[in-house]
Amino acid sequence: MHILVLLMGLMTAASAQTPAQGKAAAKPIKMVVLGDSLSAGYGLPADAAFPVRLQKALEAKGIKVEMTNAGVSGDTASGGRERLDWSVAEGTDAVIVELGANDALRGIDPAVTRAALTDIITKLQARKIAVLLCGMLAPPNYGSEYAAKFNAIYPDLAKSLGVPLYPFFLDGVAANPKINQADGMHPTAEGVDIVVKNILPTVEAFLGALSGQRS
Repeated sequence: MHILVLLMGLMTAASAQTPAQGKAAAKPIKMVVLGDSLSAGYGLPADAAFPVRLQKALEAKGIKVEMTNAGVSGDTASGGRERLDWSVAEGTDAVIVELGANDALRGIDPAVTRAALTDIITKLQARKIAVLLCGMLAPPNYGSEYAAKFNAIYPDLAKSLGVPLYPFFLDGVAANPKINQADGMHPTAEGVDIVVKNILPTVEAFLGALSGQRS
């Protein structure tokens, strides 16, 4: 009788642990940041780059991710499209697209940027990979007409292609000399931490929706 009670107690304890064990065994989300120098970590130590800092911030929230930094300094949206297949490996669950800053700096036709970003998003969607699009704003030197056409790309694509949007990647950091490097364009390590802090709620919601789809 005592043995039976003991066995029943062990079975009850085992069943009570199962949900926690299942949660612990959940596979980390495989994420790629497809971007340019702003996400690559230009001028910074490797551990201060945006993908690394974002991964640490997510892990502090209990969200496990395997992060790949696919940022290439100087890359345009068209460049990102050309390297998409090898930058985003098979098995990737989610991609943060951070491209377009160099397009705006070079005054590239917004129609070209729009087409490249459209191709990137639709190709990722065809591979069943979730996409978070990060917006960029054109500098004022090309005039208001150019800026209006360029700035509209990101909200337009988010709406038409059904992807979440973080409106401006450098929100809270752009044009602040205290948290940008000497070139005035690339965030310092402190600036990157501010970018991460500001975008974190959007990324959490993005990954939360993705986890719901995976379960």
